[in-house]
Amino acid sequence: MVVFVTGATGYIGSAVVRELMQYGHQVVGLTRSDEGAAILKAAGAEAHIGTLEDLASLQSGAASAEGVIHLAFRHDFSDFEGSLATDLRAVEAMGAVLKGSEKPFVITAHANGEGSENAAMALAEQGVRTSIVSLAPSVHGEGDKGFVPRLIHIAREKGFSAFIGEGSNRCTAVHRLDAASLFRLALEFAPAGSRLDGVDDEGVPFRDIAGIICKQLNVPVVSISQEEAQSHFGFLGLIACFSRRISAIDCAKGWTESIRSALFIALLCYANL
Repeated sequence: MVVFVTGATGYIGSAVVRELMQYGHQVVGLTRSDEGAAILKAAGAEAHIGTLEDLASLQSGAASAEGVIHLAFRHDFSDFEGSLATDLRAVEAMGAVLKGSEKPFVITAHANGEGSENAAMALAEQGVRTSIVSLAPSVHGEGDKGFVPRLIHIAREKGFSAFIGEGSNRCTAVHRLDAASLFRLALEFAPAGSRLDGVDDEGVPFRDIAGIICKQLNVPVVSISQEEAQSHFGFLGLIACFSRRISAIDCAKGWTESIRSALFIALLCYANL
């Protein structure tokens, strides 16, 4: 299958590109730069120059492919509503050229991103095999600069490792290679209108995460209030308050997280950096 992938040179996208090619798919990756194009070509993929704001380029890439995986997102936390609006326009633009084709269109869920999700679900009624993949807050692996590394950075900067209230809220995780596998399986098999969760089984209580960080960094562990969370954790405050437990039935057929997804292993590795 020829697959158009947005965000193809990103942390998760680059793993998805390798996963797709390993299973015999041809990849056309969206990139905004010559540097990104060189990375894609070195990986054996074709480069498609464009941006999330260039809707004509997105439509061209989607129309010429046999399937689409949409991973790109503008991570501008100073204007998150603007980032969500950009994502919605991108989903609508690509969806418009896929209507009636029965081609697979896999999008990525984002916090407060109901607009894009609703647009994708509407396309499922218009001849597009849409599916939505929702990933755990911690997508860890080689090159990770996300959730866990930022928690460790905050603990170092503040001089203590924090959890909220009793710290019983659970944080889930997935390794990026397992996430890449889930995106591929969604592309290949997910029925129209599917919602798939890439997470570990039960998650880890946030107080245990804070406890591991405090031991590794040799700093105190402190309980803070929910009102203090935003100022302490910044944009991670909402995630730090959130609790998530996912049943195995929410995962794609043929996908199970591997030992790579153990959050404690990730924490121990990161905290030693």
